Amino acid sequence: MESDIEVLNRIKRGDKEAYKIIVKKYMKRAYFTALGFVGNRDDALDLSQIAFIKAYRGLSKFDHQKSFFPWFYTILRNLCFNFIKKRRRSQTIPIEIVKNSNLVALRDDQEAIKESVWKAISALPDQEKEIILLKYFQDLPYKEIAEILNCPIGTVMSRLYYARKKLKEKLRVGNGARIL
Repeated sequence: MESDIEVLNRIKRGDKEAYKIIVKKYMKRAYFTALGFVGNRDDALDLSQIAFIKAYRGLSKFDHQKSFFPWFYTILRNLCFNFIKKRRRSQTIPIEIVKNSNLVALRDDQEAIKESVWKAISALPDQEKEIILLKYFQDLPYKEIAEILNCPIGTVMSRLYYARKKLKEKLRVGNGARIL
């Protein structure tokens, strides 16, 4: 199997078909990343496809000696953030934050808990939502998250600590019980 660098060099030499290899390699990861940000399957599919198109068109700006995915991730993340901002501006009713009383009554209902967790994640600021998605839904190590976000590992750890803290506060259930 060719490395990303080898495939990207083929593309640079004019082999446009080689981009299919990159798309196949990262399409599932891109889709689930977008799904984590926007929470809608159709929108996630559209955004991940648009990100691949933008990445292809911007390959001349990409340093082919570096990893492809962190660069691509930045394109995808920016598309998702812009989509979310546009959606927020057009919404008449803001996303409901989880209500403690609802969680107590629905504690045994797994679907309700899952929905509450997603609502709580969606209510986080973009930077905190992003770090939660990368760590827990993409299952990435700190080093790779640091590379993707272009920041030190210590910053990743700090952001993750505060994001988990806010998420736990949003998911706190009455009588001191918690989902997380």
